[in-house]
Amino acid sequence: MTFADLDGDELWSYLTERSGLPGPRANLGLMLEFARGADDDDILLAAESEDEYIRCCGIVGLGFILVRSRDKAVLNSLTEATTSASWRAREAAAMAVQAIGDTDPQLLRAIIEQWSRSAHPLTLRAAAAGICEPRLLKDKTNAALAVQVCRDATEWIVSQPADSRREADTRTLRQALGYCWSVAVAADPENALPAFVSLEASDDTDVVWIVRENRKRLACARCSKADPWNRVVGYPQN
Repeated sequence: MTFADLDGDELWSYLTERSGLPGPRANLGLMLEFARGADDDDILLAAESEDEYIRCCGIVGLGFILVRSRDKAVLNSLTEATTSASWRAREAAAMAVQAIGDTDPQLLRAIIEQWSRSAHPLTLRAAAAGICEPRLLKDKTNAALAVQVCRDATEWIVSQPADSRREADTRTLRQALGYCWSVAVAADPENALPAFVSLEASDDTDVVWIVRENRKRLACARCSKADPWNRVVGYPQN
C-alpha cells in the first residue's frame, strides 16, 4: 500500500488510527512515512488540519516539498509552524528541517540562518533545535552554524527585559538552549568549547542556568577524569 492508494477520509482515518494518540508518544515513524510518500496536495492539506497528529504529518512533509520545489509559500507555512501553540507542531517543524538537512544541507542552512534572525523566541528555538541534531553535525559547516545559532539565541535572551524573559515562549527557548549547547559541543568540541566556556563568565541568571544544564549533560557524555576535554569545560577531576 502507498499513501496515494488512500483517498480523502480514508487517508486521514489511516493516520489517526495509527497515530499513537492520545498517549505518551506519537507515531513518529508513520509521520515520516507520510512525509516521504504522500502527494504534495495531501501534505498541504494535512498541514492545515485541525487534527494535531495529521497537522504534524503535514508539517514534516513541508520539508520534503521544499527539497523538491523551494516554494516560498511552503517555507512561510513551515516558519509559521515554528510558533504554533501546539508543541507537537513545533517539534514537527524541527523534524522537517532536519529531514531537509539529510538531503540538502545548503537549504537546511539557509532556513536555519533565516530563522536565527527572527525576533520570535519560538522561531529561534526552532533554529537551535533544528540544527542541533547529532547526525547533521557530522558536517563541519553545520556544526559551526549550530554554535553560531546557540550563541545568537543566548545573546537574544540576554538582550530581553526581565518581564519578557518570564514569558512562556522565551522560557521555551531557554529550555532548548539548556541542551542544544551540549549537542553542539559534543559534535565539535574544538570549535564549540571556547564559545561555551565564554558563557561561564556571565552572571546573567538565564545564562548561568543554560551553562549549568549543559554542564550536566556534558558531564554525562564525557565522564572520564583523564579526558582533557573535561578539564577545559571545568569539571572537577576526582
